[in-house]
Amino acid sequence: MKIYIGNDHAGVDMKNHIVKYLKSNGYEVINIGTDNEDSVDYPDFGKEVAKKVVENKSFGIVICGTGIGISIAANKVKGARAALCYEDQTTILARQHNNANILALGARMIANEKAVRLVDIFLNTKFEERHKNRVEKLNNQ
Repeated sequence: MKIYIGNDHAGVDMKNHIVKYLKSNGYEVINIGTDNEDSVDYPDFGKEVAKKVVENKSFGIVICGTGIGISIAANKVKGARAALCYEDQTTILARQHNNANILALGARMIANEKAVRLVDIFLNTKFEERHKNRVEKLNNQ
């Protein structure tokens, strides 16, 4: 499975931890983020990841300092459903109830180890079809 990952300068270290985990578990990772800590604009990365995720019907991960700004940027793309998650339960529900296709994380809010755990939960939780009508309404707004 192909995973698109994008980050700003605050998310470089977290991205590297996540990419290592993903590759060791057989995922193909497409890095759309910055690889150094020079200041960049998170909206550019959120939008680009979302476009690729929607276009390729895949999953994405976006990371900035809080995860808020980059998730807002990603959600501007029609068909993107980016969910900002800090805890296991919200990550599970983002997939089960909202069929989130992008996981947003805050590099200044949670530890890298927790981020990797949330990525694992996100990628291994299935959408519950009983929520299909609600998700279709999200897609059509």
